[in-house]
Amino acid sequence: MPYDEKLAARIRALLSDVKDVSERKMMGGVCFMVQDRMCCSASGKGGMLVRVGPDAQRLASSEPHVTPMQMGARTMKDFVRVTAEGYRTDAALKKWIKRGLDFVAAMPSKPPARKRASAKAAPKRVPMAR
Repeated sequence: MPYDEKLAARIRALLSDVKDVSERKMMGGVCFMVQDRMCCSASGKGGMLVRVGPDAQRLASSEPHVTPMQMGARTMKDFVRVTAEGYRTDAALKKWIKRGLDFVAAMPSKPPARKRASAKAAPKRVPMAR
């Protein structure tokens, strides 16, 4: 099932004032990354995924229209899946996006990415004589 383009557009509009937002197609949907960390997603399996963290996941999962995110047989500890009824209004969608943003903002900073040496710069390997 393809992800909901209308949901993605609604999320995009609500994140338009947030700094350092990017989109990545992942897991059959489109993920919205904030500072290179997944915040939320228009899921290819229907509904939306929101990164809330392990403690908040337990609480959020007891709310109507919300379940823990499953990937195969594994429950993803940081994420919840919200069905369309749970974000039907703009106020409800805004609430879920804020929860994702709050969790991402509370995470420690990522270390800078290391630069990889190019294959051309690597020294040539010489076989050892036996």
